[in-house]
Amino acid sequence: MHRLFSLFFLAGIAGAVTQLIGGDMAAPGRLINALWSAADLAVEVSLGLIGVLALWSGLFKMAEASNLAARLSSWVEPVLARLMPGVRRTPEASAPVSMNLAANMLGLDNAATPLGLKAMERLQQGNPQPTRATDSQIMFLVLNTSSVTLVPVTVLMFRAQQGASDPAAVYLPLLMATTVSTLVGILVTARVQRISLRDPLLLVVAGIWLAMLAALGTIVWLAPTELANTLSSLLGNGILLLVLSAFFVAAWRGGVDSYDTFVEGAKEGFTLAVRLIPYLVAMLAAIAMLRAGGVLDLFLDGIRFGAAAIGWDTRFVDALPVAFLKPLSGSGARAAMVDVMQTQGVDSLAARMAAVMQGSTETTFYVLAVYFGSVGIRDFRYALWCGLAADAAGLIAAILLSYAFWG
Repeated sequence: MHRLFSLFFLAGIAGAVTQLIGGDMAAPGRLINALWSAADLAVEVSLGLIGVLALWSGLFKMAEASNLAARLSSWVEPVLARLMPGVRRTPEASAPVSMNLAANMLGLDNAATPLGLKAMERLQQGNPQPTRATDSQIMFLVLNTSSVTLVPVTVLMFRAQQGASDPAAVYLPLLMATTVSTLVGILVTARVQRISLRDPLLLVVAGIWLAMLAALGTIVWLAPTELANTLSSLLGNGILLLVLSAFFVAAWRGGVDSYDTFVEGAKEGFTLAVRLIPYLVAMLAAIAMLRAGGVLDLFLDGIRFGAAAIGWDTRFVDALPVAFLKPLSGSGARAAMVDVMQTQGVDSLAARMAAVMQGSTETTFYVLAVYFGSVGIRDFRYALWCGLAADAAGLIAAILLSYAFWG
């Protein structure tokens, strides 16, 4: 990441120097002003997130305290046993693997990472070659990088913070895009590992999920434009309300003090919002340098020209910085999404597409480095390519679905 960060700054400076040589005397000043503006924007965005982040952190703390993720993991476990046959040889890995994926589905990032590291450690215990990734570890990594997220809180709160008329409007296409990412990741990895996906349970689960999404998508698709937007919004907000209800019911049934637990989690949310500032400053400043130096526009204009030459609509090009950064850096992709919202308008097609891209996949290189690095694995085998295949599928689906919903 440090090489990419340095490259962005140096490329921006080189672009400004080129503009200066071409007679644009305002180029250096424009670059410096963009740098200051980006730093101010990063602080403004981070501080604006405090309330929403504290709210959701408090709610997620209740879900953790009530063992909601643990219960969800018990439903996920039978499916995992079929996707990761190696888990049968290390049964002690089953619980943390299931709980990690359940936490990811609920958007419990703070719980998902330590559970993922614990799961990788348990899977490593049955590894005959400790420096080489096993099939189960690779499938686990792919499921993490493409995991279906039922509660995409980060995306929704950034949209809300930027003043979107309806932050949940992106929910259904986002859910569809992350489903495509997960299915492609599983299909590619299973093909390499020669795992049969014709198991009745897998077919039933996939069939029910796809049928549900197809039904919802068809209803929205066939409805008149104004009604379609209303239905999509109603669906997103309705599912979020159901999740909130589940949090409170689980806390009540588990005897959890919901108020004290919520307040404790909200404190963590405040701290997290402050911790975001350095990352947003770094990446927004780097992107601002590229944009002010003319490098980003030159790159995107090249893609836009190529797309126009073959008759494609070119509006998707403005969202591509998110797609390029997503596999490399979560903070970088978030900063790119904010940049698109700022430059194109939060309710523009490009900004909505960027939000769907942001929620469609995880950060493959980061997950691979952290999870495999934590147990000393150096031979990743085909893990990276399977993860990137899932990323590509999710990002392409995000573009197509955004056109389908808001074309």
